[in-house]
Amino acid sequence: MNINSKSASYAAAGVDVTAGYKSVDMIKPLVKETNQNVPGVMGGLGGFGGLFAPDMTGMTRPVLVSGTDGVGTKLKLAFLLDKHDTVGIDCVAMCVNDIICGGAMPMFFLDYIACGKNIPERIAQIVKGITDGCKQSGCALVGGETAEMPGFYPVDEYDLAGFSVGIVDEPKIIDSEKSMKEGDVLIGLASSGVHSNGFSLVRKVFDIENHFNDTYPELAGTLGETLLTPTVIYVNAIRQLLAANVDIHGVSHITGGGFYENVPRMMKKGLTADIDITTFPKLPIFDLIQKAGNIPTRDMYNTFNMGIGMIVAVPAEQAELALKTAAEAGYKAYNIGSIKVGEEGVVVNHD
Repeated sequence: MNINSKSASYAAAGVDVTAGYKSVDMIKPLVKETNQNVPGVMGGLGGFGGLFAPDMTGMTRPVLVSGTDGVGTKLKLAFLLDKHDTVGIDCVAMCVNDIICGGAMPMFFLDYIACGKNIPERIAQIVKGITDGCKQSGCALVGGETAEMPGFYPVDEYDLAGFSVGIVDEPKIIDSEKSMKEGDVLIGLASSGVHSNGFSLVRKVFDIENHFNDTYPELAGTLGETLLTPTVIYVNAIRQLLAANVDIHGVSHITGGGFYENVPRMMKKGLTADIDITTFPKLPIFDLIQKAGNIPTRDMYNTFNMGIGMIVAVPAEQAELALKTAAEAGYKAYNIGSIKVGEEGVVVNHD
């Protein structure tokens, strides 16, 4: 801890720089855990920039792929439950799950936490989730920033965002324009719940500030606990599929906008993803959301992941291999449809 940097004047304005130093000291062991098994990490926390030397051995033309995102209003649930050790997983997931859609493996991650008051113990909980997410995705936490902003954020609230960089050899980039074809099969990888999207609607539907402790027979925990379930990180699923020589023709991360917005983003022009919702289980939380809000079915699939967090297009002859490989990697996977000729981008058969 820096024992010489103190400012009574700044503290009187609401910013305690010594709390920042304490936070860094508390999170250093957590950060070190993410660095140990990731070749390329250089230095440690405390510098002005995170250093990383990527291993590009065997690559013909290395391509860096970056992603940035936050957790959104799901953070309101963390505030209500006073549980802060999982939203960091969401933050990492929202970044690295995007990166792998192009076939890139994440190398490192940086976080940004903005808060009304720096409470070191709470910052450490948040970073614990971030480091858990980094370990799940095989990347290193190489730096970050905690900004204490009194008067801008309430004392007990914060915002959380992240940034990640991955790498892929250009010939191995997953490019649907080059590979996707009619007859390809769509493999759906199960989600853990709502993940980190659609929470403005969820909060309105349930009047969540007053009902987060409600229980339902369909749910294993309270409503708040169920909604706070962290986002699944799919990096290892894609890593294992590629290692098994599955010829991936497209990947879509199902985030805000659900199937209707995200699936077309992976589609080749002139082809359409034909999805049959009877092929995978819809998680109970989505039935509760739909009933509580009287939400049309199409709107549900245009907002939420509905139980499928990532969709992978593969050749029909490799569908069984893909399902088997995903299952062996610890992911529930389903054959949820196929690629057909069409201009819609996606057709969700829900009626």
